[in-house]
This record gives sequence, structure tokens and C-alpha cells, in this order.
Amino acid sequence: MRVLVVDDEKLLARTLKLGLEAEGFAVDVAHDGTDGLWLARENPYDAIVLDLMLPGVNGYQVCATLRAERNWTPILMLTAKDGEWDQVEGLDTGADDYLTKPYSFPVLVARLRAVARRGARERPTLIEVGDLRVDPAARRVWRGGAEIELTAREFSLLAFLARHPGQVVSKRRILDAVWDNDFEGDPNIVEVYVRHLRTKIGRDVIETLRGAGYRLDG
Repeated sequence: MRVLVVDDEKLLARTLKLGLEAEGFAVDVAHDGTDGLWLARENPYDAIVLDLMLPGVNGYQVCATLRAERNWTPILMLTAKDGEWDQVEGLDTGADDYLTKPYSFPVLVARLRAVARRGARERPTLIEVGDLRVDPAARRVWRGGAEIELTAREFSLLAFLARHPGQVVSKRRILDAVWDNDFEGDPNIVEVYVRHLRTKIGRDVIETLRGAGYRLDG
């Protein structure tokens, strides 16, 4: 197995390289996101171990760029950022697994082998509803030929609706899917985000069915 390690902590990266080589891996190392992105583009790796807090280009950007370019090399994010939303963002950006520092080396090796076994199989990327295109892996949206910039929450809401085209989805179902089951805030937050989306993608795309929910039509 050939692995790319991208981490700006040089001692940690060297220790990880030596440890992985002792396990039979061939290992390349980059210490910033720019070099890591270049190596990932140029070489056929079986897996990438990617830190998030990198100089130049951060790990989220590296991952998102590779996925946008249809590079599906399995990515294991290895980082000190241990917040649950950090993990959500990492996985939503396109990572295959997420491990926090400090870490157990045997666990890292096992998880690295697991993501590599799954391979770089191409994933379904685009959801198309009418002239709207949603790329969940790269978290990008286009209407017609124009790309639309959305916040993370706006994107999550739109992607959820796009996965159920023509279906009426209730506010409660949206809250459970886009926020979480324990959300205790004002459920009218859904209406706020629907308004934001209509402003950005057009008022004709999302239909409100009073008392029932919302529907995304092409």
C-alpha cells in the first residue's frame, strides 16, 4: 500500500512515516496543504492521512478540491480538532474516516487498512433536479451554468430536499435530518433557511405546501 501523509508537525509526520513503513506501507510525506494537494494529484495513492490545520491550504480545502476533481482516493483525517462539528464538516467534505490526536497507532493502522480496502470507488456525485445540480461530495451547487455560494447549513437543507425531488417533506423531518433529533430551538428556523435558499437559487424552486411542508421541483 502506498500512503500519503500530510501533516505540518514534522516530528509527528516522521514518526508516523517510520511506523507505517514498519507495517509494510510505502509512505510519502508533505508538510503543507499545497504540496499535499500536488502529490495527491500526481500519484496513485491507496490512502491519504490528512491533517486539517495546515499552512497554505487547509485539510478541508485539500479534501474538497480532490473530491471536486473526482479524485476518490480514501482519506483518513488525523487531527487535534475533536469537536463533533469538526468531524461532521470533515466527513461531509468527503473524508472517509476521522481520527483525533492523540491517537492509538494500532487503531490508526487498522482504520487506514479499512478505508484502503474500500478503495477509490467512484461515488455518486451529482444530484440533478431540473436545471439545479448539487454535488454532495464537493458541497457545490449550480443552477444552469452558474455556481451558487451557500453556507454549510443552506447546503445541507438544499441537498436534503434534492434527495427527495417532488416529495413533500415536513418541517419536522427537515429538522431531524438537517439539524438533529435533539434540536430544541424554534422550528421556524426552517422557514428562515428556505427564504435564504429562495433568495439565492430562485423563488420558483422550493414550493411551500401550507400545513404539510416543502417540495423541491425541477
